[in-house]
Amino acid sequence: MGGGEGSCRDQHTAAPTPAPPPPSGARHRLVVAALMLSMALVALDSACVSTAVPQIVGELGGFSYFSWMFSGYLLAVTVTLPIYGKLADARGRKPVLLIGSSVFLFGSLLCAGAWSMGALIVFRLVQGLGGGAIQGTVQTLAADLYPLERRPRIQAAMSTVWAVSAVLGPALGGVLASYANWRWIFLINLPVGAIALLLLKRNLHEAQAEQQPRTRIDWLGAAGLFLTTSLLLFALVQGGVAWAWLSAPSLSVFAACAALGLGTFWVERRAAEPIMPGWVWRRRVIAGVNLALGFLGMLMIAPMVFLPTYAQSVLGLAPVAAGFVLSVWTISWPISAALSNRVYRRIGFRNTALIGATIGTALLLAFPLLPYRGAAWQPALLMLLLGGGLGLFQLPLIIGVQSSVPWHERGTATASVLFCRQVGQSVGGVLFAVIANTTLTSWLRDAPRGLRGSLPQGLDQIAGALLHGGSLSRAGTDYLRHALAAAVNHVYLGAAVAAALSVIVLATVTPKRFPLAEGN
Repeated sequence: MGGGEGSCRDQHTAAPTPAPPPPSGARHRLVVAALMLSMALVALDSACVSTAVPQIVGELGGFSYFSWMFSGYLLAVTVTLPIYGKLADARGRKPVLLIGSSVFLFGSLLCAGAWSMGALIVFRLVQGLGGGAIQGTVQTLAADLYPLERRPRIQAAMSTVWAVSAVLGPALGGVLASYANWRWIFLINLPVGAIALLLLKRNLHEAQAEQQPRTRIDWLGAAGLFLTTSLLLFALVQGGVAWAWLSAPSLSVFAACAALGLGTFWVERRAAEPIMPGWVWRRRVIAGVNLALGFLGMLMIAPMVFLPTYAQSVLGLAPVAAGFVLSVWTISWPISAALSNRVYRRIGFRNTALIGATIGTALLLAFPLLPYRGAAWQPALLMLLLGGGLGLFQLPLIIGVQSSVPWHERGTATASVLFCRQVGQSVGGVLFAVIANTTLTSWLRDAPRGLRGSLPQGLDQIAGALLHGGSLSRAGTDYLRHALAAAVNHVYLGAAVAAALSVIVLATVTPKRFPLAEGN
């Protein structure tokens, strides 16, 4: 994997062939519009649904397990990413995206007609089965349509879709739930998705797909990978919540996951065209990026999950202001990603990502140094800078991996990267919840005797007690705020460790120079 450095200097894996011409004309613009609409479907969905939870639970009930509306959807997206990636390489991107979008829209229609929380959770799983196809295939098509030097623009445009959705999604969901009905959150997907499907059907043509020989799909391996990953994520989501980590149910699920994993490995080793081929982990470029973005997924959980609670319960901000503190990183992230090509064309993909990961590590370490109950602009500034660092971290690695493989491997390579990031988020959610709960439990246990009787007896009641006051004294409120601030600080330190591990992986596993495949 030797050769020059950066996108302009990287070594080709074979004799260079002419790169595809830059997209131009109305047809390409319509395809890009369809891709952005498709991505907006999955980006807006969860953001809108989260705001309407009170209305949904008020009508359907099921408060004790409503969180599976989100966990089930993410589980379905994650476990299907590698399968859709392989299908996109074997059968072409267009049919996978059309079928996946149709499944997502069918799931949206079912969700709109849900009669109970259990039914809604099942229908959200159906949505997720389609969402996995959209997320992976749109990213792959973006690399297919644009030559290397123009890929940051289209990838930054996709990041902008997520950024705008993060800001507008909660507001849109609140408006629909308050002034119409929460079911419209799902029904509104139908016309948007129909337009995207029509544009893709008429304007997307894949010459490469027609030239590829038909390959046999390893459906047994796909089923094994699906079940193994599902059990793993299920065990991680339920552990410490539905049962203790070392209880019989928890150990049984992990044991079943391990057994299925070994069986799937045995099947994949013998398959002619495995769903998760061995070269994904044998090639240092892809293996290093998979690990680095797995750690990226972990560190993202710290601000996404814990910062809004910190802003409301510790800083005393209103929900809208707390949301703004978090959302500022969605402004700097796509801007940094769009400009990253000016950096990696000079110093290379790996070194650009190293700069971003190092910046992220420093900023996460800086969070615990913020003054207790300081000004809101302080964490907001850190988030703004963090978004800029992560834009340099993620996008060059994704583009580098996509550029290192030929067309018939790009779907699998892209899916493996996104899959590892999603799994990293799931693992990060569990680890950081354990860190936060351990810290809070310690503070409650060690509380002064004069306060113990007035403090909440359970972890679930802490945020509510701070938000709604009640019988808490001023001293009790201040003590809980210190406890919650300490918990979030420890979570951010854990996220800094994940960021530092990504720096180590990039420096030691990921090669300094990325090869370029033909046609890039």
